Amino acid sequence: MLYNTLVVLLDIDIPMSQILQKPASFFENFDRKPSQQNTTHYCPGCGHGILNKLIAETISDLDIQDQTIFVGPVGCGVFYYYYFDVASVSSPHGRASAVGTGVSRSNPDAVTIVYQGDGDLAAIGTSNALHAANRGENMIVFFVNNNIYGMTGGQLAPTTLINQKTTTSPYGRSLRNDGPPLHMTELISQLEAPVLVARVAMNSPKNIMQARKIIRRGMQAQKDRKGYVFIEVLSQCPTNWRKAPIDACKWIDEVVTKTFPLGVQKDIVDEVEPMIRELKHPEFHEIAHAVGLDKSETLETKECALPYPEIRLKSAGFGGQGVLSLGLIFSFATMKKGLHTTWLPSYGPEMRGGVANCSVVASLEKIGTPVVDTPNILVAMNKPSMFRFAPQVPQDGLIIYNSTMIDEIPSDIQTPNVFALDAGNIAAELGNPKFANSVVLGFLAAKTRLFTLDELKNYVRAYFANDKIFEANVPALERGFAMAQE
Repeated sequence: MLYNTLVVLLDIDIPMSQILQKPASFFENFDRKPSQQNTTHYCPGCGHGILNKLIAETISDLDIQDQTIFVGPVGCGVFYYYYFDVASVSSPHGRASAVGTGVSRSNPDAVTIVYQGDGDLAAIGTSNALHAANRGENMIVFFVNNNIYGMTGGQLAPTTLINQKTTTSPYGRSLRNDGPPLHMTELISQLEAPVLVARVAMNSPKNIMQARKIIRRGMQAQKDRKGYVFIEVLSQCPTNWRKAPIDACKWIDEVVTKTFPLGVQKDIVDEVEPMIRELKHPEFHEIAHAVGLDKSETLETKECALPYPEIRLKSAGFGGQGVLSLGLIFSFATMKKGLHTTWLPSYGPEMRGGVANCSVVASLEKIGTPVVDTPNILVAMNKPSMFRFAPQVPQDGLIIYNSTMIDEIPSDIQTPNVFALDAGNIAAELGNPKFANSVVLGFLAAKTRLFTLDELKNYVRAYFANDKIFEANVPALERGFAMAQE
């Protein structure tokens, strides 16, 4: 009926298939499931699908499909990449605005679309969203507000209305227990940087047409690189509201908009100049100079024979044993030697006293990943670390363990190159148990033949800003080095 009415009113002869065709920025088929080639995953009556179509139409109409990068959320919109035929990036929960910042900064000519729900943006992602808005990042943020956690079962959200019942507020939201709903549009409109801030709805032809105009204005602002745009979208959620789709649409007009009124809160698009952030690609020597590293030491590889094509060191023990410092100093020394080096720490909430380890990768070639799954060198300072990591060391690997604290070793060790070092007692004899990691470092340097003793001392001296700390560690380095040569 609607199609026939349009044809009569406009006095045109257009095939129905052409009027109803998908925007070019949608995939021809949605391949999320073989049984759902032409349908989305959204619940019947949900507003997400309407919003998706408005965005896709605008992308096609503005001819920005090849410029668009879509940043998706964790939430009801998570499967957007099955629908939009544009570049896409999936973000961790609540971090879409932060990921969008990186996307926009590294692709300054792109149109960056950030798509988030009320749980994703207004709860876990609040700080990311506010700071992106405050910086005026070149991105358009679609904030889908259905007053509830839609994907996870209908729990209370920051935008849940007063007296609205959810699975976690069965008696309704109350001011005393939960505070008032969070008004993100009003909050962001008070910031200086955003150029367009508005609230629209997906519940009626009138509201959808108004939303279409605002979305197009916001997307045009992005195409022109005018800065940050925030569009809140009131969306019906019949499933979690437990309402029929028609009643859910009416509820937005009759109830939701009383708390979240529709309209443009801020529009200075025509008043601002384009926000141009040039992307620079500095040469490595420029970076080295900027951080104070001498070019000759940093870029020229000194004579170096590695025990493995790529050193993969795991230093593990209790927090407080210096396992992270050992790895950091070792990585610093290999870097000074001219190798490509990475250092990656790992520890629990109790950094001192809890378990801790770090991974160091050093190579003559560029490094693919800083993660060490199969270490070819293991330094184990306590028994749990020995039993956890020693079986992972390959047959040609090297294991050095602190026999002061480790009285047995696993039976399934593959390598014969296992060395017990009474590092704790040696350090105590030298005057401080904290020197145990320096004893191990000296032993490691000699066993791998990566450094002479003089080189090691020079690198450690450069690492420590305080000469007294360096001098206190020298006897431990010397003792460890000598024991490896015996």
